[in-house]
Amino acid sequence: MLNPDYISGLIDGEGSFTVYIRNPDLRKKAKRRVIAEPRFYVKLVEKDKKILYQLKKFFGCGNVYFQKDIRKNHQNCYRYEVGNRGDLEKIIIPFFQKYRLKFPSKKKDFEIFCRIMKGIKKKKHLKESGLRKLYCLKQQMH
Repeated sequence: MLNPDYISGLIDGEGSFTVYIRNPDLRKKAKRRVIAEPRFYVKLVEKDKKILYQLKKFFGCGNVYFQKDIRKNHQNCYRYEVGNRGDLEKIIIPFFQKYRLKFPSKKKDFEIFCRIMKGIKKKKHLKESGLRKLYCLKQQMH
C-alpha cells in the first residue's frame, strides 16, 4: 500500500499537472471542442504499472491507460490520469495541498493548476477575456 509521502515524492519526479486551454486567437481553427481541459497524470514504464493501479485505488478515481511509444530507444508506458474536474477539485488538489510537492518547478505548476481550476469553476473560460487570462496562466507552466 502506498503512503502519502511516497505519493508526493513520486509525483515530484514523475507526475504532471497540466491544462489544455484553447488559444483564444485560434477559435475557429481548434480541433478540440473542449475549451479548458485539466489533467493530473503519472506516466511509468510498463514494468512499473502496478504502482499506477495502486494510485488509482489510493485516490479512488481516475483510470490507467496503455500508452504506446514508437520512438526509438523508448518503452511502452502506462499512464494514471485524472481528468474529472470534481475529482481534481475534491480529491487530487486537497491531497497535494496537504502533502506538499518539493521540486520548485512542480510546485509552481501545481499552484498555477489550482488557479486555473478556480477560474474554470467560476466559468471564466467561457468568456473571451477570462479564457485569455487562463491561457496566459497556462503558458507559465512547465
